[in-house]
Amino acid sequence: MSNVSQNVTGPTNAWARLLRRTTPPARVGVVLVVAYVFLALLAPFVAPYDPAGTDLMQRLAPPSWAGGTSAHLLGTDQLGRDVLSRLIFGSRIALLVSMLGVCLAALVGVTLGLLAGYSGGWVDAIVMRLVDTLMSIPNILLYLTALGVFGPSLITLCLVIGLVNWTTFARVIRAEVLAVRQREYVEASRALGQRTAPILVRHILPNVVGQVLVVATLNIASVIILEASLSFLGLGAQPPAVTWGRMLAEGRSYLASAWWLATFPGIAITVLVLALIFVGDWLRDVFDPRT
Repeated sequence: MSNVSQNVTGPTNAWARLLRRTTPPARVGVVLVVAYVFLALLAPFVAPYDPAGTDLMQRLAPPSWAGGTSAHLLGTDQLGRDVLSRLIFGSRIALLVSMLGVCLAALVGVTLGLLAGYSGGWVDAIVMRLVDTLMSIPNILLYLTALGVFGPSLITLCLVIGLVNWTTFARVIRAEVLAVRQREYVEASRALGQRTAPILVRHILPNVVGQVLVVATLNIASVIILEASLSFLGLGAQPPAVTWGRMLAEGRSYLASAWWLATFPGIAITVLVLALIFVGDWLRDVFDPRT
């Protein structure tokens, strides 16, 4: 009985390998992601100005090292709003939308993936046909259709992202469960009469949580780009909320005269996405069964 209640040591060993198998890109990625998260959480205390505060006397002031003043390190926009403050507050929307959307996608995808992989039969057939159907439709088309029908808002965006991106989680987790359900401790649990739900939660889910983290990290990176793209089109969070995509859209008209308006939001998006990719690659190497 004690052998059944103790799962394999794979997940524990994988977690222990996290510290042993860190690489320079992974360390840089973790530091950058943590820095972005802290900036987002402490934005009201870190940002030097109100992101919506205007000062037309300081309109289109360049960064401090490019002829501007030290009062605005990254310059101001066409309404005199501080670019640095807007970048800091923009990180809140990017991280909030991506994390909430991916958490919802993980909840739906992991649940359906566990049921499909463990139950098999008609449950597996229905779930995978639904996955194939959704994956055959371009995601951007689903996003534009849903946001066009229900209107652009922060809540709608998070819900749409979660209800579209769950297919990746479902496919990955199903494949993992198909391998895990054949192991001895799962067979022993079934033989002892345990019900499906306890087996999935206690014995199977802990062994696939590593893959969930890998998929979630890489999905957050792609959702950040998606949120910026939709905000660029005016379909993301609406003003007065500050988004990097809207900053890019507003700055494109001033590329020749005020290059910093579009450059700094683009850099912020690129650095955060690369940092998440570095972390995702590190987690994938750690939890990959082949390694």
